This record gives sequence, C-alpha cells and structure tokens, in this order.
Amino acid sequence: MGIAHTPLQVDSAKVSKSALRTFFNIANAWELNTDEAMTLLGLDSRSTYFKWKKTPELAKLNTDKLERLSYIFGIYKALQVLLPNPASADRWIKRPNSAFPFHGQSALERMLKGHVADLYVVRQYLDGQRGWS
Repeated sequence: MGIAHTPLQVDSAKVSKSALRTFFNIANAWELNTDEAMTLLGLDSRSTYFKWKKTPELAKLNTDKLERLSYIFGIYKALQVLLPNPASADRWIKRPNSAFPFHGQSALERMLKGHVADLYVVRQYLDGQRGWS
C-alpha cells in the first residue's frame, strides 16, 4: 500500500507577507534604493513596489518573484555565515570583487543586471565559498 500524497495547502497571503517583509528588511540592511530593490524583485512598476511594501499580504508572487526572493534570501544567509559581523556582511554586497563571476564589479552590480541568472551566479559563488559547490 502506497502513501497517499496530498497537495500542500499554502496560504499565499502569509507567504507573500513573510517573504516581502524579509526582502524589505534585507533591502534596508543593504541600503538599497527603490530602483535597486525593484530591479532585484524584477519589478518595473513603482506603484506595485510601494503597494507591496505597504500591504505585502496582498501581493501575488509568481514563480519568477519567488525564485528571485529565494536567491536573495540565500545570498543574505550565506553572507551572514561567511562574515559573522552583520555590518561587514551587509557591506560586502557593494564592494568591488575581483573573483571570476564579478570581474571587478560588486555582487550588487552583478545582481542589478536584472536577470534571475545573475542572482543565481552570486548565490552559487557564495555557496562555493561556504564549501557547498
């Protein structure tokens, strides 16, 4: 007799609220301006951005947004592990980096190219630094 699989019931309002609050806290720690935060989220509507900031539980996060948030959370967490001093971890994101994926740019400059793949590259780099490659 097999185990029956039931779909996971997800309260999208709770997920959106929690995910966006976490994102806005990270954006604050990284001292991102509105345009930078919007780019990381993959948003081009300022009104949507400010609506999400005011009432995150009303946001409808599609797969692209959830993937972006997942990478950003992973990047933030990896930095906290690699650089236990929170201020150093938060500043690292804006420091020029000569490592292969950055070519002298900061990790933030790489992420601000706007593609999910750029978030992935930064996350993979940090995971490699943690020995998770």
